[in-house]
Amino acid sequence: MPLHSRAGGQSKGRASPRQARLFLRLDLPAGVRLGPGKIRLLEEIAARGSISAAGRAMKMSYRRAWLLADDLNASFREPLITTRLGGAGGGKASLTPLGRSVIRAYRRIEQEAQRFFLKRSSTLLARLRASRER
Repeated sequence: MPLHSRAGGQSKGRASPRQARLFLRLDLPAGVRLGPGKIRLLEEIAARGSISAAGRAMKMSYRRAWLLADDLNASFREPLITTRLGGAGGGKASLTPLGRSVIRAYRRIEQEAQRFFLKRSSTLLARLRASRER
């Protein structure tokens, strides 16, 4: 899952060549999948106030952004995103309190998993460095 993640102190993009990173996708009951792409979409919607603007920021088609937003709303007991039809300026979208709490929960799990991974992966990383130096 090579989408942006904030785990391990990275704000965007890929980890530095010297830092290992963990990408986290949650496979929840009923086939619900929640990973860095959907979380970033939620964050972009919150920041930009629009599903289409969020999709553009992620270099994603309008249709793809809407399908993912619809999937997110259908996956939880309440919608994560609310929309309002617009006039000349277009529609608006915002996150519900549940949408914001899903982001916070995912980011907490991601940070804890990254810390655990870095703590436990030192042997693996040492062997990786040793094999690349030959």
